[in-house]
Amino acid sequence: MKPFTTSLLGSMPRSQALLMARKKHALGKITTAELEQIVVRETKHIVELQQHTGIDIITSGELLRDNYLSFIAQKIQGATLMSMSEMLDHIKEKQIFESMLETLDVPALSIKNAICVGKISYKQSLVADEMLLLKNLTKQPIKATLPGPYLMARSMWLSPVSGQHYSSKEEMAKDVVAILKYEIDHLCELGVSVVQFDEPVLTEVIFSHHQTRSFMCAALSEKQDFAAELQFAKSLITQIFEYARNKNIKTALHVCRGNWSKDESVLLRGPYTSLVDLFESALPDILMLEFSTPRAGELSSLLESEILRQKCILGLGVINPRSDEVETVDQIVQRAEKALNYLPPEKIWLNPDCGFATFSNRPLNGLDIIEAKLKVLNEAKSILRERYV
Repeated sequence: MKPFTTSLLGSMPRSQALLMARKKHALGKITTAELEQIVVRETKHIVELQQHTGIDIITSGELLRDNYLSFIAQKIQGATLMSMSEMLDHIKEKQIFESMLETLDVPALSIKNAICVGKISYKQSLVADEMLLLKNLTKQPIKATLPGPYLMARSMWLSPVSGQHYSSKEEMAKDVVAILKYEIDHLCELGVSVVQFDEPVLTEVIFSHHQTRSFMCAALSEKQDFAAELQFAKSLITQIFEYARNKNIKTALHVCRGNWSKDESVLLRGPYTSLVDLFESALPDILMLEFSTPRAGELSSLLESEILRQKCILGLGVINPRSDEVETVDQIVQRAEKALNYLPPEKIWLNPDCGFATFSNRPLNGLDIIEAKLKVLNEAKSILRERYV
């Protein structure tokens, strides 16, 4: 891959036609084949948008996913989909989560999560359908986006329900790791260029003891001791990346601080300092990190690590997906040039901070603004390559 390679982080807005088709399909009013025709058409549009704006590694847009995690309930044996209101029936500290939902202006019924309700196992590939479609739509390198092992383990564990089948969250997590190893094998067979694991809730582990929580469906099974929780996360993430290192596929780890709201004041803030040890242990090929807002802290919080400078590419977040304001070319170039104080050009990729549509029915931006942002990103990439490559 060239210096300043660009890619998206995952989710893109779903059209009203697709959202309506999904509802009709759930009610039996249209066939699976009819729904798939719409998905193909919509995904083709997302691919063409990326190609038109010069994106180097193509992603699917996650168009059939309700959110970044809930879709796995259909793919994993022993999991089912629950709304936040249903989950609240099983937990003691209801007021904490109700307050969090109120702060972030998210209805309890709108958030759905995959919950462990039996022994979990690999039923079918999590994202093979998306990747096969991409391979039919583009000759460019493609990237698969997946929830990471810690995100899955923490979010799927609902003690009164999951505890009937596992002695602990840690015991269930062994099966989560096994599922993701199967998925890595499958994606390698499909010729996927990059597999990205999303672990946004890591920032909640290190910041939520003194800030408002941002990740509702991943807050149910947290430990009181955040150091122990971070160690648990490190053990799972390291296992997955060690496994993937032996495969012919590039890996990426994505971390952000919440992507639910355009109100920056309700989202987590703080530097990556407390996660450097975990990053050094996992050693993904690419660290795809939020850096376009002051909430992310300074680059030095990450890049003072010699191990990370030597071993990892930085997927530098230079676009804010929550903002309607289109970044300027100069802003993106300047952000990249700050990273050049620590890294050579070949160690810097460019991307948005996060996806553009965390919830399927609540996108953070429309395609017109997204296209404008991506065009600016492409212009900045061209300038950076002319100057430094």
